Amino acid sequence: MPATSCVASPSRIGNVNRRSETPDRQLDAILTRLDRLISEVHDLNRRLDTAEHLHRISRELGQLNEALQAIAYAALGQHGPTVRRRRAG
Repeated sequence: MPATSCVASPSRIGNVNRRSETPDRQLDAILTRLDRLISEVHDLNRRLDTAEHLHRISRELGQLNEALQAIAYAALGQHGPTVRRRRAG
């Protein structure tokens, strides 16, 4: 039986190193993409939070408008509003 050497040949080591670089590059690319996606998700969350606040403000402004209209009609009492129209000219 021939004796086997425990030392790997240089060409085999080179092949292993080249193979390990490719997954590392792919992993770096994936991590970079994930970082971009995380950033975009954070931006979307901020926009949604802003939209929710704007929706609340819009709803409150609508309620305020209704209350002001009710006060205005109550101030008029039994008489309707007197409206003067501008003359065309």
